[in-house]
Amino acid sequence: MRYSLIVPVYNRPDEVDELLESLCSQTEKDFEVVIVEDGSQRDCRAIVEKYADRLDVQYFTKPNSGPGQSRNYGAERARGDYFIVLDSDVVLPRAYIEEVSRELDREPADAFGGPDRAHESFTPVQKAISYSMTSFFTTGGIRGGKKKLDKFFPRSFNMGIRRDVYERLGGFSKMRFGEDIDFSYRIVEAGCSTRLFPEAWVWHKRRTDFRKFFRQVYNSGIARINLMKLHPGTLKLVHLLPMVFTVGVIALLLCSAVGRALMHYDPTHFHRWYLMAALPWIPILFYSLVIFIDSTCKNRSLRVGLLSVPAAFTQLMGYGFGFLEAWWKRCVRGQDMFTAFEKNFYQ
Repeated sequence: MRYSLIVPVYNRPDEVDELLESLCSQTEKDFEVVIVEDGSQRDCRAIVEKYADRLDVQYFTKPNSGPGQSRNYGAERARGDYFIVLDSDVVLPRAYIEEVSRELDREPADAFGGPDRAHESFTPVQKAISYSMTSFFTTGGIRGGKKKLDKFFPRSFNMGIRRDVYERLGGFSKMRFGEDIDFSYRIVEAGCSTRLFPEAWVWHKRRTDFRKFFRQVYNSGIARINLMKLHPGTLKLVHLLPMVFTVGVIALLLCSAVGRALMHYDPTHFHRWYLMAALPWIPILFYSLVIFIDSTCKNRSLRVGLLSVPAAFTQLMGYGFGFLEAWWKRCVRGQDMFTAFEKNFYQ
């Protein structure tokens, strides 16, 4: 068997149903599916059983330990020559496995991954969140599937690796967030080859509301500092931009607030304080306008364009706040990863 598709699941039975349905229509059939239930209160056993006569699918349950350890659990029980790790909230186009095979046959790779897209059936909020995670104006487009000049680091929503490489490197670490990037770094540090497969993309639903999305990107900001500690030299300028954006927006808002206060307390210089209150909003509104126009054109929807503005600010500032908290705890106070974030990840 060539491929084992490994999917950790936590309280997502409806998503698993959509994923398995998409796997039934794959144009290439040389794969199995390994579902690992990670201590869910709402399990997907009945959903998986519904596909038992249409897919080669295995279903396992285990106590909750996070996605990384659940993937390792599935890998230990998988039979394929390649492991393809997927998130439970993705849906695969019909030719996904075929595209992976085409790329591997053209040029072998030890590890690989593909980009993600928004499906037409996604809600406007999901499309806005997808835009914020892939746009040049938010993440520099580094998650949008474009080829880069530097090394490609696969992410766990769509990540493949040769079985022997996975086993040699010990799979995912015990990190509860950022564990996929840590694994990608270890793959590259071990001298293994990685490649982006541009046409092996998935539809990725991500979070369904801004509160959950904020928590996700906040944890990503925390993970970036933890990754820097584990892999010195991996922190790049692009990783600092959300923090700079966050500090900048806060500074602009504070300046505007001070100007508004002084307008009331010192009316003799009203025009000076009015400018102080108004000018900081110009870069904020200009950035919002750029996001709105770009997203509206790409999604062909005014509503998605409007929702992309709060999505972009949520993505950048959520990540920025998490980054700043982790920097304070890890770099200033000198706490270790488990002590600093025990309540976040390690209870």
